[in-house]
Amino acid sequence: MRDYAPTGTTPDPENPLVLHVLGARPNFVKAAPVVRGLAELGVRQGIIHTGQHYDALMSDVFFADLGLPEPIANLGVGSGSHARQTAALLIGLEDVVLEHRPTLVVVYGDVNSTLAAILVCGKLHIPTAHVEAGLRSFDREMPEEVNRVVTDALSDILFATSPDALSHLANEGVDPARVHLVGNPMIDSLFSALDHLDPAPVRARLGLAERYGVATLHRPANVDDPASAKELVDAVLEVSERLPIVVPMHPRGRQRLAEAGLVTGGNLLIVDPLGYVDFLSLVRGAALVVTDSGGVQEETTMLGVPCLTVRPNTERPITITHGTNRLVTPAQLAAAADRALAEGAATPSGELPPLWDGKAGPRIARVIEAWLKGGNLSPAGQVVSPKSL
Repeated sequence: MRDYAPTGTTPDPENPLVLHVLGARPNFVKAAPVVRGLAELGVRQGIIHTGQHYDALMSDVFFADLGLPEPIANLGVGSGSHARQTAALLIGLEDVVLEHRPTLVVVYGDVNSTLAAILVCGKLHIPTAHVEAGLRSFDREMPEEVNRVVTDALSDILFATSPDALSHLANEGVDPARVHLVGNPMIDSLFSALDHLDPAPVRARLGLAERYGVATLHRPANVDDPASAKELVDAVLEVSERLPIVVPMHPRGRQRLAEAGLVTGGNLLIVDPLGYVDFLSLVRGAALVVTDSGGVQEETTMLGVPCLTVRPNTERPITITHGTNRLVTPAQLAAAADRALAEGAATPSGELPPLWDGKAGPRIARVIEAWLKGGNLSPAGQVVSPKSL
């Protein structure tokens, strides 16, 4: 892969610069195929790592597993309330963007880093592209939903991963000329790693039986309120009576879940966060996955692993219509687990989501390359050319 480090402090119309803003594990997985696709087209680019996931187990190992280049900047913002974290991101990102003056900034998903980058670039009149645009849970109590709506409203180029996203953007008045259905780059990464996803060594290292389940839990609605956390933990413990459950524990909410009883013992094994390959290897061999994560819903869909999502809604309904995902409440979890374990893996519709074929990254890269060469429509309907920056 080519050298990504940008040079100079003003845009070079003959050698445009694309910057990718990455803040959390799912961002890295989505960005890797796009970065590779742009590299193959010879586009100059760089990565800004905001440090929203700030320890090695939450970020560095993902860079290594996914073959991402070293970032040109690591802001190291760490954790904190939404306001404090976003404020730190705004300050840090503005400094980096002003230093490198990119032609285009690409953001991913729905984390606070994505929102901050969109706001910074909007104020500085720097064009942006959003990968995974148009997903909606229609639940404004989710901080991610607020981030999605604002990001899509301000983005110049919107890359949709599923057909339902196109409808949501159209209903919000987004110019269809700015929207591109490209498929899901997270699935590109999964396909690239597929030959390396071997559950046996990970299972052996953790001392797991051949039949086991995996749980990932971190959503504020599930872990921030002690009563809700206790209800969820009790439900997971009930499922663990059916089969061993391993829980790679996200730092967010770890103490609250531990206080509610989610600790190693009996059929429950709590482990530190895993690298990309190790985690997906574990998921691939699982008889069941319990989650409140968005990306895991997509990965289990492609791997054919039964997935129970402990949430009242999902911004990824295609994982239900075309995959193995089901929404459940904590009270429904044990019965749903019994049903899923009895039925085993199956894709309800018998077909995978459209364009989830491992080629989303190159599609996105080609759209960006064309935009860099010829410009694109801005939200105001005027032509924005990289040569005018």
